[in-house]
Amino acid sequence: MATPEEHIKEIRRTKFSIGGELNPLTEDLHQAVKNLSAELYAKDVHFLMELIQNAEDNDYPEGVNPSLELVITSQDITGTGASATLLIFNNEKGFSAKNIESICSVGRSTKKGNRKRGYIGEKGIGFKSVFLITAQPYIFSNGYQIRFNEEPCPHSNLGYIVPEWVQWNPTLDDIKQIYGSHAVLPTTTIILPLKPDKIGPVKEQLSSIQPEVLLFLSKIKQFSVKEHNEDPRLNTVNAISISSEINFVKRKNIDADSYILHLSTDGAKDVTEKECSYYMWRQKFPVRQENQVERRLGVEELVITLAFPFGQRLNRGISSPGVYAFLPTEMVTNFPFIIQADFVLASSRETILLDNKWNQGILDCVPSAFLNAFILLVTTSEDVPVSTLTPMFKFLPIYSSPYPKLNDVRELIKAKLLKKNIVPCESYSDQKIFRKPCEVGRLMPSFWNILKKARKQGVSLHSLSSHGKYILNSSFDTEEYDHILNFLGVEPVNSEWYAKCIKSSNLVFGVTEDGYLELLLFIAEKWSSSFHSTDMKNVPLLKYVGADGNVVLCATSNVTMWNGESMICMSRESQHISWLIDWNREFRRVTDRYFMPKSTQEAIRSFFKRETLLEWLQNQVKVRAVSVKDFAVILCNSLKGDRQLAMAYVHFLYHSLSKSYLPKGDVDNLCGIMPLVDNYGHVSTQRKGVLVPANGSKWVGLMGANPWRGAGYVELGEDYLRSGSYAGLFTPEMQLMTFLKTHVAASDIPDISPPNTELSAAYAPLTKQNAFLLLDWIHNLKYKQGLPDKFLTSIKMGSWLKISLSGSPGYRPPSQSFLLASSDENLLQDESVMVDIPLIDQGFYGNGINCYKEELKTVGVMFEYGEACEFIGRHLMSLAASSALTKSSVFEILKFIRFLRLRFLPADKFIQSIIDGRWLKTSCGHRSPVGSVLFDQEWKAASQISDIPFIDQDHYGKEILRFKMELQLLGVVVGFNKNYQLVTDHLKSQACSNHPTAEAILLIFECMRDCERNSRPAHKLIQALKGNKCLKTNMGYKFPSECFLFNTEWDSLLKVFHNDFPLIDEDFYGTTIFSYKRELGQAGVVVDFEAATQKFSPVFKKRASSSSIGREHVLSFLRSYRQIDKTNKFPSDFKHDICQAKWLQTRLGVPRSPRECILFGPEWEPVSSITVLPFIDDSDKYYGKRIHEYSKELRSLGVTIKYKDGVMFVAAGVYFPQDPSTITPESVFSLLQCIQILMKDGYTLTDAFRKKVSQSWLKTNAGYRSPGQSLLFGSEWGSFLQRNDGPFIDEEFYGPNITAYKNELREIGVTVDVLNGCSLLAGYLDFHSEFSTIVRVYNYLNKHGWSPSNDTPRRIWIPNGSDSGEWVSPEKCVIHDKDGLFSSRLNVLEKHYKPELFSLFCRVMQVKSNPSIDDYCELWNNWENSREQLSRSECCAFWAHVSKHWSKNTQKTLADSLSKLPVESGSERIMLFDKRDVFIADDLQLKYLFQQSSPHSIFVWYPQPSIPSLPRTKLLDIYREIGVRSISKSVQKEEISKLEASELKHVSQKETLIGKGLLKLILGFLAGPSIEMEAGQRLDAVKGLLNLKVFETEESIAASYRLSMSSGETMAVDARRMMRWDREDSNLFMQKMEISGGHKNKIEYGTIFAEVISEGVLQEKEDHIPDLAELIMLAFLLDFDEEAVGFLMRSKNLQVFLEDEEFLSSALPVD
Repeated sequence: MATPEEHIKEIRRTKFSIGGELNPLTEDLHQAVKNLSAELYAKDVHFLMELIQNAEDNDYPEGVNPSLELVITSQDITGTGASATLLIFNNEKGFSAKNIESICSVGRSTKKGNRKRGYIGEKGIGFKSVFLITAQPYIFSNGYQIRFNEEPCPHSNLGYIVPEWVQWNPTLDDIKQIYGSHAVLPTTTIILPLKPDKIGPVKEQLSSIQPEVLLFLSKIKQFSVKEHNEDPRLNTVNAISISSEINFVKRKNIDADSYILHLSTDGAKDVTEKECSYYMWRQKFPVRQENQVERRLGVEELVITLAFPFGQRLNRGISSPGVYAFLPTEMVTNFPFIIQADFVLASSRETILLDNKWNQGILDCVPSAFLNAFILLVTTSEDVPVSTLTPMFKFLPIYSSPYPKLNDVRELIKAKLLKKNIVPCESYSDQKIFRKPCEVGRLMPSFWNILKKARKQGVSLHSLSSHGKYILNSSFDTEEYDHILNFLGVEPVNSEWYAKCIKSSNLVFGVTEDGYLELLLFIAEKWSSSFHSTDMKNVPLLKYVGADGNVVLCATSNVTMWNGESMICMSRESQHISWLIDWNREFRRVTDRYFMPKSTQEAIRSFFKRETLLEWLQNQVKVRAVSVKDFAVILCNSLKGDRQLAMAYVHFLYHSLSKSYLPKGDVDNLCGIMPLVDNYGHVSTQRKGVLVPANGSKWVGLMGANPWRGAGYVELGEDYLRSGSYAGLFTPEMQLMTFLKTHVAASDIPDISPPNTELSAAYAPLTKQNAFLLLDWIHNLKYKQGLPDKFLTSIKMGSWLKISLSGSPGYRPPSQSFLLASSDENLLQDESVMVDIPLIDQGFYGNGINCYKEELKTVGVMFEYGEACEFIGRHLMSLAASSALTKSSVFEILKFIRFLRLRFLPADKFIQSIIDGRWLKTSCGHRSPVGSVLFDQEWKAASQISDIPFIDQDHYGKEILRFKMELQLLGVVVGFNKNYQLVTDHLKSQACSNHPTAEAILLIFECMRDCERNSRPAHKLIQALKGNKCLKTNMGYKFPSECFLFNTEWDSLLKVFHNDFPLIDEDFYGTTIFSYKRELGQAGVVVDFEAATQKFSPVFKKRASSSSIGREHVLSFLRSYRQIDKTNKFPSDFKHDICQAKWLQTRLGVPRSPRECILFGPEWEPVSSITVLPFIDDSDKYYGKRIHEYSKELRSLGVTIKYKDGVMFVAAGVYFPQDPSTITPESVFSLLQCIQILMKDGYTLTDAFRKKVSQSWLKTNAGYRSPGQSLLFGSEWGSFLQRNDGPFIDEEFYGPNITAYKNELREIGVTVDVLNGCSLLAGYLDFHSEFSTIVRVYNYLNKHGWSPSNDTPRRIWIPNGSDSGEWVSPEKCVIHDKDGLFSSRLNVLEKHYKPELFSLFCRVMQVKSNPSIDDYCELWNNWENSREQLSRSECCAFWAHVSKHWSKNTQKTLADSLSKLPVESGSERIMLFDKRDVFIADDLQLKYLFQQSSPHSIFVWYPQPSIPSLPRTKLLDIYREIGVRSISKSVQKEEISKLEASELKHVSQKETLIGKGLLKLILGFLAGPSIEMEAGQRLDAVKGLLNLKVFETEESIAASYRLSMSSGETMAVDARRMMRWDREDSNLFMQKMEISGGHKNKIEYGTIFAEVISEGVLQEKEDHIPDLAELIMLAFLLDFDEEAVGFLMRSKNLQVFLEDEEFLSSALPVD
């Protein structure tokens, strides 16, 4: 055997020709290795994963703990000058000669095809990746000391794979010095002197190696990284040492196992956690056919391992990978578990290939593996409390992954979990309960607290899950797991559940008061949101003290009684609780109210959420918190006329006051509304007052009977005088009367209020004693609440007061009695006094009567001299009321007033008593003196317009004039004294009719002025003037509103129409009239310029509307306008009216308003030829040239003078002539100047204007065109086009100045910008035939992204020389014709145009880049009709295009279009045959048979050898989808053997292959996942086999296959079958197998046997026949050995069940 060194020399000589001739392929091989090594990994440092993978794949000696150690050092032990060197130590068996040969090759890994043996590497280039970080890698192993070099070897001109023997640098001693001189050097050492630019990345990667790198490595148990420097302070790599250990293994079944793996780290400063345990679940799944890939051929099982970390995962501060392919990828999944499987990786090893079908098969199995692992974790731990299981739910993939494929896995996991009993429920027993998530409900945290406390207090909760939902275990039902429970869809129980729970448990009475209040608080806080509309309102929740003193419960819905009142109450104050409960029992018969127990009320007061609970009880439940006062009110409203309860209630109030439970004010109020028991024993609830009992009262002595009874007064009964005992308290006799007098105001005269009725005693004389008692009563009432009207009136009017009248005694009402001083009595006895005075008899009453003056005055007694005078006056007025006073009586009154005046006595009282009487005769009848007038000459003018009541001097004579002073005292008006108001007040309704005198009109004006001075309304005066033709004018009497007050400043305006305006007659009224300008204005007279213009305007407008404003009127008005404008400013309204009126004649023949007119001038000349404008008619026929003298006034009125001011007229009046050639450039420039002004002023051109200018009037190179069809050439256009390439404006005609109006032309539609000319230039293309011009335009259109409208015709120029060609439609064109198939059918543009125009043709013209599938179909149809043979290149090109563009539409098009298809011909030429007579050879046996018998091929063609662009399988699929039949489904099979009975040998089933192994395999297949047949059905299917009668024959058994062709002919071939199943007779005929036939005969026999049995068993499930036949054939080859069949079934994930085993045992008993 050669030594390692000799082996290396042999490799160099034989493989790399070192020492011989150079291999010409070495340079290519060198570059291939270099490129592959560089491109294999996206990152330089992924070499590290490759080295770890290699170490895992290595073989290790028994008893060795596999380890991998990485050391980086600054020592240059290789002598290459490297600043840093990486050493890899591995205690494997070491490199073999075969390994050395592999590493010196490309793609010849010794691990290829060994996935079953646990190898995880596969690329064969892995080690070469080290060249990314080193130029010379070294290997020391098993005596080999070699290195490789990335530079080509000078002897072979090849790098990377040529080995060199290493004699020195380094030596083994050098290596041991780094590793440790006292340690045994591992078998294999790899030395990598690092490239300078790779030192940093390598160190960074070494510092960030994941501690979980060993997680899924089955061999390596220890891994370490460290840095070795002579000075440790120079170390920059974070050292780490990782070890793994499996604690125990727990087998679940043959396909899965689970174990705990423990990872620990040491020496890593940047690892937060030093150790972590992982629950590992490893499960096997069979590889499905559809997931097979070439790189995993031969692998029959998928092994998926899931790692579930218990606690914080080990990491180094970066995101931990979630997908491993034995080693970590860089895929962060966001899943809380790790997925490991033999994934197919991307070349970079960073990710798995998510679209790879092998990987998809793995991912499809992950949900099942996860579910099995999770169920084992959660539900099978019998002795573990549930609280320790809930953390396992953190392994659920709650959060979505950034990878869609992994999200699909997540959704499948979720879907499977939702169907399993995995959620732990609360059972309050040792039995664990797990249910589906949808069956489990969550509870609110606060309710959990209530339940926990209740359970501690002995409340049974075993029925917690008996209310429609299983309840989630309390250790799981926390906020920590919200996201998990949301993921599972575990929702809170509904609100009704709580009602059921509380109702069915003892949560109210079974807990302490604090627990009870917590329950109420829970309900209170959730009432509005959860419980308000649920059955919770019917749950007995509220405690109260019943009528018997026991505590009972009430539902919240019953708290409110039928009348809306609360049934349950509680005390507002703690000290009143017992008081209210005791008294409530006293009144329990009537209140229907109950109080919460004292203990409950006291607990509420100290409860930590007292306010919340009280708010709910009071506002939601309507439990009423009552004070003693509230309770008293409730009692009062509940007494219901019960005499005993009414008495008890008085005692309650009395004792509540005495104990200070009620303040005096509240007691007063309550006493005011409480019912009282009257002297008849009746309970009275309505009263206006309370009388003391009649016995011994004063009111009986004065009145004799109770007058208050009808007035609502209650006379108290004697019950209130007695003692009483209530609620354990005693009340002494008479004690209540004192209480009632104080608080109910039980009263007697004089303290009681009288009723509002007449005092009957007052209508008869009263004794002196009763008179004084009455006066005392009046005294008290006066200073308290006053006297009722009827009561007071009866006293005033009753004749009970004794008086003296002229010395004679009598009785009079107080209102007719006097108590005067002695001096006044003497005066009033004078003979001048016409009336006697009744005086109170002081002799009868004595001086004591003077003490009651105020009381006497109250009832009407008079004391003053003035009152006596009033008495006299009233007496006189009473006489006047019965009949008018005579003339002599009037004079007596006047004389009496003069008598009082001359004696200096006050007469005002007397005057006041008569002043309002209508006793004075006037011109208006009898009137009171006030307002009457004593006539004289000053009143003459006033008498014409007013109805003033003058005293009738004809009746009274001149004597009345002697009493002017007395009349004035009475209020008579004497003298005019500017008494304008009196005139105004009595103004006649027709004061101004019948042409009033000038004096009357002037008086009215003066009265108006007086009203204004005194701020009184003058409306009546103004209306009197306005409503009559009362003002004299030069045109007769007129209404004021028709009149004008003359004014020299603006009279010229009125003279324009001098017959239309009446002026006030100055001669009639005098100049004084001008002083009443303001008053005239108020009456409606026009007195100022502004009002005059307002009157003038309608006249002017009326004349204008009737076209009656002539030439002289216009000139006169303009002349007046010029004159007035110098001194007055015309009102805006006036000018507006004048400007709006149509009064100026224009050249258009109709009058227009000034704002609608133009005064013609030289500026308007150019534009007038292309417009129709309203110029004022300045011809001699109308205004002539004189109108131009008033240009300033016309402009002021709105007439347009300057061109720049009239551009709006131009825009509106554009009118182009029929012949555009008559339009001069000056006219065009004038129009453009108009547009320029409009744009400058911010105007937007109207649609009407744009429509007018859209005519063809612009001269272009293409003739006269509209602006929208014209272009303006500029310098920017010159880069692309020439002037004649499109319809550009004719600059020679307009001159260069036309470009100055670029913006204006753009505004009216001319295309100015080079970016916007595409559509016009494209539309003008048809006028060109010069190829260079067309190309120039095409280039312009392409450069500027032309997108034509839908109606734009699309045509393409196909040149034929430089100046000829034709326009064709894009449908007849194609850009490319790669295969040259369409040159005779389509115009190929790449022959004529450069590539830069191809995008234009495709994007704009919608030219196809390549021929479409329809084009290909038309081409094929043409071949079908014109050719019988095709070339191989034509066929390949056609079907490669179809394959590349395959889709549903393509399938339908080809199926409908193609009638002939290519078939194999055995030569270069390919024949076309009818599609109906061509078949897919899916059965090679049948293909072989028909090829032997058919004169020509009937099987579809496909390229041989295969080409990449047209895979055979893809082409066959295409044939199949367009209707080509498979040969196996097209033939008709017929058994042709005739078996004679004499030739048949009946054999028992024991002698046949129909045994237990076959039956077990068939039962397992029928029960398997692909069919899932029920037990009864599958047993019936197998019974058919057991019932077969088997016959053996020496003769051959054959079958005939017939194939019907489209011509009606039939092709037939015969084939040996060896076996036949006659189903009707249950016979199986078998040809005796020839043992000497060898393997071919055996496989043929087994195949036919498998097919016959499968077809017989699965006659109704034909799709599954091939799968079962394959299994049976494998078992046939194994002689149906039961152990072998069992293994085969397990490998296919098949099994039999108990019922199957029982059937087999009974059907095939063991001998």
